[in-house]
Amino acid sequence: MGLFDFMKKKGIVIASPAEGECVPLSQVNDPTFSGEVLGKGVAIIPEKGMFYAPADGEIGTIFPTGHAVALTTEEGVEVLIHIGLDTVKLEGKHFRILAQTGQKVKKGDALIEADLEAIRKDGYDCITPVIICNTTDYAGVTGKTGIHVKPGDACMEIEK
Repeated sequence: MGLFDFMKKKGIVIASPAEGECVPLSQVNDPTFSGEVLGKGVAIIPEKGMFYAPADGEIGTIFPTGHAVALTTEEGVEVLIHIGLDTVKLEGKHFRILAQTGQKVKKGDALIEADLEAIRKDGYDCITPVIICNTTDYAGVTGKTGIHVKPGDACMEIEK
């Protein structure tokens, strides 16, 4: 280890909650997400219907409809995972909640299972924005887009 290595600040890594293509938020067909109204982040085009904790932390809210979950990492990063667009209108159909509000989770713990095929059949886009809701608390949020990710692979780095 070099003399100055300890001075290099490592950012906070947020993992992908699902397997699929990691794309910029600008590709999300919803102005709230693509316009970064809720914060910066990335979107996952999911290939499988299992969604996992992207970091160690605590679930702040798991929506009763199962379409979204908000958690706060141990470092204080507020992450929103929103499965699909307008999927709240499904009122929980095609979603199975595997965690609960207030639960402490470890990176990789299962949170929600979604039947992506059924959701698509019902006419919904399954693209999944992963948003840092407290973006302004950090120097920067950098997405690792244009790559295929598996759950647990880094998809964002946050500069303190």
